[in-house]
Amino acid sequence: MSCQNCKSDKIMSVGGKTSDRCNVEDHYTGAEGDGYVPEDIGIGGGDYIEFDVCRNCGTIQGGWPISDKKVKEAIGEM
Repeated sequence: MSCQNCKSDKIMSVGGKTSDRCNVEDHYTGAEGDGYVPEDIGIGGGDYIEFDVCRNCGTIQGGWPISDKKVKEAIGEM
């Protein structure tokens, strides 16, 4: 695996189980929610936080950028 931004192979996987206690706040749109990890915004879903990050440039790997609409919908479903 290599970084989608800088092409480095220094990728680190991050994972955690939240037990329904996830808080997400988007400072740009003002969307916020508590509960399950929101689906479809590149940080996991359900009870699990899961993402890959480049140790070289800090880019979270995945389908970025994410639209404001998608963030609001995902956080609103928490």
